[in-house]
Amino acid sequence: MPDNESDRFEWRETYFVVFQAGKRPLLSDVEAAVKRLRGHFRLTEPMADDEGRIESLNVVSPEDHSALEIDYLSGEEVVEQVAELTGEIKKGGDADREKLKKLRGCDARFEVMHFEEMVDGEMAGVDEDDEGFDPSALLVVLDALVELTDGVGVDPQSGSLL
Repeated sequence: MPDNESDRFEWRETYFVVFQAGKRPLLSDVEAAVKRLRGHFRLTEPMADDEGRIESLNVVSPEDHSALEIDYLSGEEVVEQVAELTGEIKKGGDADREKLKKLRGCDARFEVMHFEEMVDGEMAGVDEDDEGFDPSALLVVLDALVELTDGVGVDPQSGSLL
């Protein structure tokens, strides 16, 4: 999270969008896709490589008391992780075969870290009278990234495909 906002947010979970590096989108395309989702997202700290492809982006959703940090990674580490995930998912037996097939050819990923906004030292979702933490920002942004990259969403904690 941005330095000026990091003390307000606490990390909750991390998801991946895994895809082929050749399908890495332009930062401007990611920004446009997120802006189309809902009107209350605020985009901060956009970073792109020399060719305009996304490196990282923060998405803040004040209404949901949440924020996302999206970082691009590629290379051998991702290939190894995909192989490991594929093996774990196969053992589970109930994986979507099409997604599993698509996953095998992936060598890049977005790491999407999900943060909850803290309000007066408490998590925003604690006070039931207040409109608190809502994880829907994570879900809609993940879907947009999957669509942009023709990738696969992954919950690495459970080893499940989204």
